[in-house]
Amino acid sequence: MKRTDSKKKLHPLFTSFSGRRIVLVSILMIVLATASISIPSPNTEAKRMHLPLRDSIKPTVIEQRDKVEVVKHQSELSWKTITIKHGDSLSNIFKRTKLSRQELYKLTNSSSEAKILTRIFPGQTLHFKIGENKELKALRYTKSPLESTLFEKTENGEYVARQIVRTPETRTKFRSARINKSLFLAGHQAGLPQRLIMEMANIFGGVIDFVNDPRKGDQFYVLYEEKYLDGEKIGIGEILAAQYINQGEKYTAFRYEYENGDVGYYTPEGISMRKTFLRAPLDFTRISSGFSLRRKHPIHKKILAHRGVDYTAPRGTPIFAAGAGRVVSAGYSKANGNYVFIEHGQQYMTKYLHLHKRHVKRGQKVKQRQIIGTVGSTGYSTGPHLHYEFLVNGVHRNPRTILKKLPKAESIAENEKQRFIAHIHDLQLQFINYTRATQLAMLDATTIIQSPYPKKN
Repeated sequence: MKRTDSKKKLHPLFTSFSGRRIVLVSILMIVLATASISIPSPNTEAKRMHLPLRDSIKPTVIEQRDKVEVVKHQSELSWKTITIKHGDSLSNIFKRTKLSRQELYKLTNSSSEAKILTRIFPGQTLHFKIGENKELKALRYTKSPLESTLFEKTENGEYVARQIVRTPETRTKFRSARINKSLFLAGHQAGLPQRLIMEMANIFGGVIDFVNDPRKGDQFYVLYEEKYLDGEKIGIGEILAAQYINQGEKYTAFRYEYENGDVGYYTPEGISMRKTFLRAPLDFTRISSGFSLRRKHPIHKKILAHRGVDYTAPRGTPIFAAGAGRVVSAGYSKANGNYVFIEHGQQYMTKYLHLHKRHVKRGQKVKQRQIIGTVGSTGYSTGPHLHYEFLVNGVHRNPRTILKKLPKAESIAENEKQRFIAHIHDLQLQFINYTRATQLAMLDATTIIQSPYPKKN
């Protein structure tokens, strides 16, 4: 009776074979459905795996970058740079760098090139490459941005020298200006370096007296070189071409270098800009007293002949030899103070009085534009100035007028003429184009300023 009741409680689905199969399949489907909920989709899996993958790479990149920076930093630390200061010697620099005197002796006696280390100057730099054991591995002496010498220690402990010379990039630059007050001020306002302003005065010094000749409205044009290294300007080069228009008269000069290295400035026709004598022995000064046979002396208060020209200038201003010649007298007297007399051949003589210092001696040969002394106020003088005299066959002549009558310096020889013409051809075209463009720009600017509005009737 009990057995019959227990069988009645079971569903026929569980008692038959086919029923049990259905139940098992149903349970399996439920399990699989549940599992599918916990397993992410392919898209979900890709997103989840992408983030950890990116995060895992990032630290590696940072680590590699740090290693590069560390290696670079260590390389920089191995080179110690020292800028030479006033009073420095190689000995005390080695001492500050904690290198031995024995190493210094070994280096400076390693070769003839090493002797340059005994002639170091303030502003130059020394680069020491120090090893881990505080041993000098190499030294680089930088004389200039373009020139240096590298001393490297070999495996046997000897030093080998190697010269390093860099070639700068050369670019041409053009400047122009109109004189308003002075050549120097106009050049400065036009952005022309001071050295080139002086050089331009040197080029035209045989045809223009820059003390007296320049007038308001004069113009100049200059084509010159600039030097660049690694894209940075490191200096200026030479004037390639220049033109000065003085009171309507035009002077043009082109730079020409001979095969032997000599350099001169010439007109397009090959006539030298250098004359036998300079128009003035000073640059950018003013005349305080001209040539006169009747002038009241500022000290003696008497009418005395003034057989020369006085150039007022600051004390210490360089004085140039007006022409090539030989110093026939140089000394001191009560009236003249410090003086220098130069003989130029048998016919001409120039005299320079009241100098602060003399830079030449009797019997010494001098070149044109060589500095022979500096402006002072010695002897009978009321202030710093140069008294300049010019004599022809022993007779005083007015320096400001006689120079126009003197012979010119040598010009381009006939056998050099074709080379000269070919050399300046492209330079001449470039200079003409620059000049014309500038003149047109000046003309347009003047037209706009003078006629901003149409005139009314």
